[in-house]
Amino acid sequence: MKRLALTLLLVSLPISAADWTSLFDGKTLTGWERFNGTASYAVEDGAIVGRTSEGSRNSFLCTMQDYSDFELEFEVRVDPRLNSGVQVRSRLKEEPTGSGNNNRRGRVYGPQVEIEGTGDDGNQAGYIYAEATGRGWLTPEDKLVPHKWMKDDEWNHYRVVVEGARFQTWINGEMVSDLVNQEIYRTHPSGFIGLQVHGIQAGTGPYEVAWRNIRVKIIE
Repeated sequence: MKRLALTLLLVSLPISAADWTSLFDGKTLTGWERFNGTASYAVEDGAIVGRTSEGSRNSFLCTMQDYSDFELEFEVRVDPRLNSGVQVRSRLKEEPTGSGNNNRRGRVYGPQVEIEGTGDDGNQAGYIYAEATGRGWLTPEDKLVPHKWMKDDEWNHYRVVVEGARFQTWINGEMVSDLVNQEIYRTHPSGFIGLQVHGIQAGTGPYEVAWRNIRVKIIE
């Protein structure tokens, strides 16, 4: 009887916030909203595929829910010629902050985990950039060491842990970044997660970046 009562109690309890939650059902873009730019996003073969639009500004597909402290995992495959990223704790500018596209009302801005192809000399994938904030790289310049943990034309596994002012990233099991930045934490303590398709110049492309197995776990 006691065992039965315990079983019923466990069944009736809500799922713990520490459990993983999928952000992508593999079939639709339910729970996501598109902002800025004219790149396209579509579901193909169980992945979200973002395709560049010639001459477009940066484009973003963002969660409709905000997150503060969390662990994020996803797989990504990117054209080696394309720069991309995943926004964390980001938001939309409520008012213009100056002239130019990066300062207009409704512009996505905030911390971004870099995604890019390897190239001959390595890349800066996994480091932290402050998209449209005017701050540039949050990762210190002396830490922006090119590496080759990314595999071109293959699926790559990212792990991102954001807790307080600390940002940690891994690519294919290799730690890339361990950053503490109080300033960005003060301005962006929470926000949405966003998938970026970087803008390209006229006469280039089309390029694509794809994400799959996107999941998040809240840190309490």
